[in-house]
Amino acid sequence: MNDVRKPGIGVFAKYLSLWVALCIALGVAVGHFLPGVPAFLGRFEYARVSIPVALLIWLMIYPMMLKVDFASVRNAGKRPKGLVITLVVNWLVKPFTMYLIAAFFLKVVFRPLIPAGLATEYLSGAVLLGAAPCTAMVFVWSYLSDGDPGYTVVQVAVNDLVILFAFAPIVAFLLGVSDVRVPWDTLFLSVGLFVVIPLGAGALTRSRLVARRGKDWFENVFCKRFDGVTEAGLLLTLVILFAFQGRVILANPLAIVLIAVPLVLQTYLIFFIGYGTARALRVPYEVAAPAGMIGASNFFELAVAVAVSLFGLSSGAALATVVGVLVEVPVMLSLVRVARATRGRFASSAGNLR
Repeated sequence: MNDVRKPGIGVFAKYLSLWVALCIALGVAVGHFLPGVPAFLGRFEYARVSIPVALLIWLMIYPMMLKVDFASVRNAGKRPKGLVITLVVNWLVKPFTMYLIAAFFLKVVFRPLIPAGLATEYLSGAVLLGAAPCTAMVFVWSYLSDGDPGYTVVQVAVNDLVILFAFAPIVAFLLGVSDVRVPWDTLFLSVGLFVVIPLGAGALTRSRLVARRGKDWFENVFCKRFDGVTEAGLLLTLVILFAFQGRVILANPLAIVLIAVPLVLQTYLIFFIGYGTARALRVPYEVAAPAGMIGASNFFELAVAVAVSLFGLSSGAALATVVGVLVEVPVMLSLVRVARATRGRFASSAGNLR
């Protein structure tokens, strides 16, 4: 058996949980003590999408797109199991387990602590998160867990197509609402900003520079210049997101904890369903890791936008989607560690192309 050593997590990424906690605290502090900052940034918005946040997410994704070899994208069709797992977990499992877990905790376990009407609003926000599997941040989790970037692009692209026609009906069904109004301009703009533009820019940069300077220079010199950019973009994004919601979070400390319980449980459950299924089906690690990550994390930009559009900025639904952002990063970082620690239990893509 070949012993192929993978590079370990660098010092910056190793303590990423600490930096995340500090940036969340900084963002909340800015939102509370310097409300003029988020008010100013809030002016730069189109179709309910924050342009500063979109630019930072683009900064996170672009360095990873540079590493995508489109030969691997074309070869993704030779390994359909990862795509099947992604689709089944994201659309036939995740929305319904989210509803069941959230309803159990928010309406039964925490019933003495949450008024019935507010519990329904929290449940609505949880459902919006459950029906919006990740589009942008999954590239970060795939990158940190050494997933196959080309295959991750395919998984996200297919997932985006399904969102276009499955999101609204699933939300309507689970909430019993017959006319859920999805902000389609927000959806299309988000997909364009978070996937299409950075993917296109990365592909164009790669093709031109490889043609001019060679693949070795591109991968070992040019790409190295972007080391740490993805993590820095993530941290700056967190500062801005939590600056926008700082006052709301500080005003509802107990609610934050109560909402977080079902969201955290759901995240771990969905990851292990997808990741465990991938192992049972002998899917290579480089495909199994992003397959588990994409379902466990959420398209929180869309969930927050729809919650605000449907229920209002100060609603319980909007608060629940913000809590989703709050818990997602530290929980997903823990799952990255789980994936990296268990990669030896999977076949490598070189040994298994199914």
